[in-house]
Amino acid sequence: MIGILSRGIQRIPALETFLGEPITSLNPLRAHPDLTAIAGWGLKSTSRRARNYAHRHGLPYIALEDGFLRSVGLGNQDPPLSLIVDDLGIYYDATQPSRLESLIPQALSDTELARARSLRSAWCNARVSKYNHLPEECLPLPCPAVLVADQTFGDPAIQLGLAEPASFQRMLVAALDENPGATILVKIHPDVYAGRKRGHFDPQALSKIDRVHLLTRDIHPVSVLEQVETVYTVTSQLGFEALIWGRQVRTFGMPFYAGWGLTQDEQPAPERRSVITLEQLIHAALIACPRYLDPETNQRCEVERVLDWMGLQRQLRERFAEPIQAIDFSPWKRPLVKRFLQGSELGFGRQIDQALPGETLAVWGLRSSPAGQKTLRLEDGFLRSVGLGADLVQPLSWVVDSRGLYYDASRPSDLEVILQNRDFDPALLSRARKLREKIVESGLTKYNVGTSDWQPPSGAKRIILVAGQVETDASLRLATPGIRRNMDLLRRVRHENPDAYVIYKPHPDVLAGLRAGGENERLSHDWCDDLVTQASMATLLNQVNEVHVLTSLAGFEALLRDKRVVCHGQPFYSGWGLTLDREPLARRTRVLNIDMLVAGTLLLYPTYVSRITNRYTTPERALDELLMWKEQSACQGELTRWRRILRPILGWIAEARSQTNRA
Repeated sequence: MIGILSRGIQRIPALETFLGEPITSLNPLRAHPDLTAIAGWGLKSTSRRARNYAHRHGLPYIALEDGFLRSVGLGNQDPPLSLIVDDLGIYYDATQPSRLESLIPQALSDTELARARSLRSAWCNARVSKYNHLPEECLPLPCPAVLVADQTFGDPAIQLGLAEPASFQRMLVAALDENPGATILVKIHPDVYAGRKRGHFDPQALSKIDRVHLLTRDIHPVSVLEQVETVYTVTSQLGFEALIWGRQVRTFGMPFYAGWGLTQDEQPAPERRSVITLEQLIHAALIACPRYLDPETNQRCEVERVLDWMGLQRQLRERFAEPIQAIDFSPWKRPLVKRFLQGSELGFGRQIDQALPGETLAVWGLRSSPAGQKTLRLEDGFLRSVGLGADLVQPLSWVVDSRGLYYDASRPSDLEVILQNRDFDPALLSRARKLREKIVESGLTKYNVGTSDWQPPSGAKRIILVAGQVETDASLRLATPGIRRNMDLLRRVRHENPDAYVIYKPHPDVLAGLRAGGENERLSHDWCDDLVTQASMATLLNQVNEVHVLTSLAGFEALLRDKRVVCHGQPFYSGWGLTLDREPLARRTRVLNIDMLVAGTLLLYPTYVSRITNRYTTPERALDELLMWKEQSACQGELTRWRRILRPILGWIAEARSQTNRA
């Protein structure tokens, strides 16, 4: 059992998983006979009590520190995803050995060498750093340029790295002298930008020095590292990352990556250090020494898993470089906008004319926007939730469309462009196939409501499902050139299939009383053999032979299950050779197979955000979370009392908005 004195350390999520042993909170005035070690945070002054306690009781002291691939946000925002657990010293203390230092010179097997090289390549491709919340620099930097890295004042890594505050001024002078034709870029530490700490350089003094350019925006360091020739550091981790990027590194202290023949050092190296390869350094610092936590399962994992996840965060956070003005979002939706557009510079306004020139607009659905102004249209995704959006159940997926929206057949959407033009490689199609098979096997649909108690009557040979919709929905106005009413569709199906067993399922929002029923929908019994209200869509799709829709997503869900689908409108999944189309759309000319459709619709088009991390996630992980959510909902049973009370109010609001939209 490991004893912890610091309350801050005790609050680290999954700390026992990191350590591999149970932990206990210590009372410094009382003995704890079951302890095997005492843990504290590095060698900082805040860990002195823990180190003294360990010394008094003859126990080993274990130094904890953040790993080199830590998190998206800063330490006061996000918990660590990597942790260094050191029983010898700590990596930034050059005055004594550390566990990392002992691992660096170890010889690598062929497998370890290949893994280190692969990890280096993956690190650069993912464009990650220790912290990963900052935007990249979009504008080109001066060329040629070298980078000078500041650090926070009082950082123990400076003194323990055989340096001092004056080392920073010597570093700046050397950068100017050694690079007479280059611009000197000075990078401030993120904690200084955040106002949490101060640095070693005076911005006003720097502005008076010729060729010195202070990076005044708090930007992701990768966009600087890839544009400079040399990086000057005292003990900053940027020097290590610069080596990964293949840059020359000058050090004015003795950080963990110096003294191994990979850097040009002002300080003499400790005799313990010898010449190594970059692969040895990468293997020790990123693979062998740190421990990693899967952000979505809270289980120990390898660095590659965290790197993949962090790379996804970087990719999606960089989608929209311009500031975004989100227009007329309700108080309930604003936090969702922040989640699905995290990483973007985001503001909220009530009126379109509040947007400034150069800003991108974000609107819900097909709200009008000024001609020529870039607009992002937000809408629910296809694997959304367990429960209805109209019930204010938070979504796992939204789509963010820069052209139109998937349900507007009057113009191309981002989804249609993907389906029409994307080259679907074998790896992507394999992902799509596995995802489709899991969806079908698990019985998931968009909303995942209803029961599984419907059975077809004995003797019914051909069962047709007609899927009802909310008749005020925009998709019926924009993607149905012919009939637009549920009962018109039902009558047509009945007329064309007199011998079939026809079942009709109203839209779940209508059944819940959240949206008004369609025209004459109460007469649906006259045109069908069975009106199904309680059964889930997945249950019905497994039992029927054929599905008829106007534009309902039920048609897409039926295609996943290899059902025959007849489209009487122009939904996004029609026109690709997979459906029988009563209203063909001429501009859709490509023939797709089902896995191509799934790849575009579920893998490439939507944005998924985890309910566990509130960060971006993959479709596969979103599916796992939906399954867990569905299982939890089944255990909880019926709607909570407040949702039952709220439903009539939400229904009234939804109907009022529909009336406004029609007007």
